[in-house]
Amino acid sequence: MKRQEDEKLDGCSQAAKFYCDVEATLSVIGGKWKGIILYHLLEEKKRFNQFRKLMPGVTQRMLTLQLRELENDGVVARKVYTEVPPKVEYSLTEFGRTLEPIIMSMKDWGAEYSKRLQNGL
Repeated sequence: MKRQEDEKLDGCSQAAKFYCDVEATLSVIGGKWKGIILYHLLEEKKRFNQFRKLMPGVTQRMLTLQLRELENDGVVARKVYTEVPPKVEYSLTEFGRTLEPIIMSMKDWGAEYSKRLQNGL
C-alpha cells in the first residue's frame, strides 16, 4: 500500500486530474496564443477583431478555440450585447486576474531571453 508521502512530491500528486501543479497551470495558459490573449486582456476588455489586429498570425478558428477554452477554464468572461451588429467583449474574470503576476513574469523572462538571443546566447 502506498504511503501518502509517496503520492505527493513538491506539489505533485498521482491521484489528482493533473500529475503536477505546473501541468495544471500549463493546461490553462499553455500553447502559442493563450498567454498572449491573457496579456492583452490585462490592459482592458477586448473584442474579437481587436485580438485579430494585435495577433496577426492567429487564424479566426484558432482564436475562437483559445478564447472558448479560456472561458471554459473560468479565466475569461464573454459578454454578448444584444444589438445590431452583434457586439461581443472578452475580459478577465476575477480568477483570471490572479494570472497577472505569472503573465508579467513570463513577459520579463521573454525580454531577457530575447536579449540573450540578440547577443548570441
